[in-house]
Amino acid sequence: MLLLASCKKSFVEITPEGQFLTANYYKDQTQAFGALIGVYDVMRKNSGGFENMITMMNAGSDDQLAGGGNSSDGAGIQGFSNYTLNPQTIPNSFWNDHYQGIFRANTLLQKLPNTTMDAALKDRFVAEAKALRANYYFNLVRMFRNIPLLLEPLTTENIYSVTQADPADVYAQIEKDLTEAMVSLPASISIPTDGGRFSKGAAQALLGKVLLYENKNAEAAVQFAEVNGTAGGTSQYGYHLLSNFSDLWVTGNKFNTESILEVTHSNQVSLGDWSLWGSGRDESNTVNQMVGPRSYSRPPGSTAPDLPSGWSFNVFTQDFYDAIKLDPRFAATVFDMKALKAAGQADYIEGYQNTGYFLNKFLPRRADVAPAGSTELNFQQDSYVIRLADTYLMEAEALGGSGSRAQALLDAVRARVGLPSVPVSLAAIKNERRLELAGEGHRFFDLVRWGDAASKLSGRGFTAGKNEIFPIPNAELSGTLLVQNPNYN
Repeated sequence: MLLLASCKKSFVEITPEGQFLTANYYKDQTQAFGALIGVYDVMRKNSGGFENMITMMNAGSDDQLAGGGNSSDGAGIQGFSNYTLNPQTIPNSFWNDHYQGIFRANTLLQKLPNTTMDAALKDRFVAEAKALRANYYFNLVRMFRNIPLLLEPLTTENIYSVTQADPADVYAQIEKDLTEAMVSLPASISIPTDGGRFSKGAAQALLGKVLLYENKNAEAAVQFAEVNGTAGGTSQYGYHLLSNFSDLWVTGNKFNTESILEVTHSNQVSLGDWSLWGSGRDESNTVNQMVGPRSYSRPPGSTAPDLPSGWSFNVFTQDFYDAIKLDPRFAATVFDMKALKAAGQADYIEGYQNTGYFLNKFLPRRADVAPAGSTELNFQQDSYVIRLADTYLMEAEALGGSGSRAQALLDAVRARVGLPSVPVSLAAIKNERRLELAGEGHRFFDLVRWGDAASKLSGRGFTAGKNEIFPIPNAELSGTLLVQNPNYN
């Protein structure tokens, strides 16, 4: 991102974004809305493109492996999985894409005061831009820790004088953006028209999560309590747990009552083909393609599901399989290809680090792809950034894993899948998060936050004091004042 030319190439030259930075842009509501869409577009980083947050962060956890075709299939994801990631192999996009979103948000915030439009709607656009900026900074500070804090668009005059901020200052700005955004965001959004946009509840849930990562547990619990409401009931924002856990992963069940912040995907917008790959214009969910078994096939008469073939990334470890195999969430979470093959119901080509256990939450489905374009680039399943079971467990954690409120929150998550109550504790909450949120990209960040990463990941090559964060891409250091993260030189 700090290489301004690279930002401009993807931001200025692609229609319709190419108009965003012209002198007369943002003059009215229509143009400002177009720019806001450009800020939202970077949310696709969660599950769109080969270098997406979900499959990358899964690969570095103790529950999943990089997988793929071979040991060189995606140098970044392989390097994170075995903790050999270095400044040359870290994919630049994890830095650049988030800063591109920040650049767009900063530009919109700078231009909106002079835009002719309804004042209340303008306030909402400002709030959304701040919430989005906060989300992008939250990802950056968790991944890289030592990052620049930019609140105005970079120019060719100041681009090479930027320095890194104290992480505490970045977190303070994230809190500020979200607190200010909550004032003007709607309590609810129109579905499906505004699906995927920030609501007050989404900003408040994200603020609670940010405070939890700062160890401001009491403050986090207050925010989560307003989002969650009565455990197992319906909150003030209309959130409540789905009665059936597996319904969370039905592609058509977008913007359901458990979804707090969701990334939207489509198989119709671009009818993506390989000419769009990596351009940011492919609008589909790439996780779907990445996690499916390779060369999947079924013999005649098989009762196995009809699936498109995938690329075999993010296979589950045997340790995770053993942990979840008796849990009611097993079938919705794990696609047991090993058992299907042994039973003669389906076959596949074993990929790198194969265990036979695939991520069923995001498994590619034949019915989800578009009738035209490349199948691999046209999956439409949305992905959750935050969902209600996640905030239940984060509130229970913020409460110290004790007390009647924490017990009720834990019980509600377990009762939804038919599990009995267990005494609440931090250990019980950690275990529940592992099983409830498996494969959704949270596990590595959880381990780091808890201080458990070294003990859980030492066998994978994890080094304490280094691998809690990524190295900064070398391209961002050249000719700048930025300094590499510790122990990556």
